Amino acid sequence: MKITLTNAGKRFNREWIFHNLNYEFIPDIKYAITGPNGSGKSTLLQVVCSNLILNEGTCEWQLDNTNIQQENVHLYVSIAAPYLELIEEMTAKEFLGFHNQFKNFIAGFSIDDILKEAGLYNAADKQIRFFSSGMKQRLKLAQAIFSDVPVVLLDEPCTNLDASGFELYYKWIEQYCNDRLFIISSNDKNEYSVCEREINILQYKKTKPIVHS
Repeated sequence: MKITLTNAGKRFNREWIFHNLNYEFIPDIKYAITGPNGSGKSTLLQVVCSNLILNEGTCEWQLDNTNIQQENVHLYVSIAAPYLELIEEMTAKEFLGFHNQFKNFIAGFSIDDILKEAGLYNAADKQIRFFSSGMKQRLKLAQAIFSDVPVVLLDEPCTNLDASGFELYYKWIEQYCNDRLFIISSNDKNEYSVCEREINILQYKKTKPIVHS
């Protein structure tokens, strides 16, 4: 999928988070949206995945030269983010099974296979509320990366991961994300060192007056 932002701007109340943003995200490229905490990285990621509407400009999604309507973009995108909670009353196996009702997993991977990849197979039948923060993050990443979709979006992907979790993250990106559009939001170089291109959100935060009609 190709995602194109044209003269894009987003604000909350009187504050412009970004504006006059022109950018094209294309498949087979890994992108990093960078900037300090609170600068608007997550907001841009939410626009890209169609969860937020722009105040000005356009965001267009195109797959195989066919335009995708905003209300259907979620079918082609998977996302893992700190503000997207797991269903903690479910077990890990139940959660992946529930997710699988909406999005298929990569061909050749069963739920058990994914849990083994994530190092969570022995906790497959444990309720998520009893997981450590690192285990929860592995599960979030697994449901996003192993979804069979053309776009993978990750916000602060290595939060709460230990050294082995970082190794797993790098492995999954290298093995399963090379043929997709991959975008992460992060201010940690250890997380976005895998990316070929970087977009610093601060470049699009110059003061702009609010015009009232």
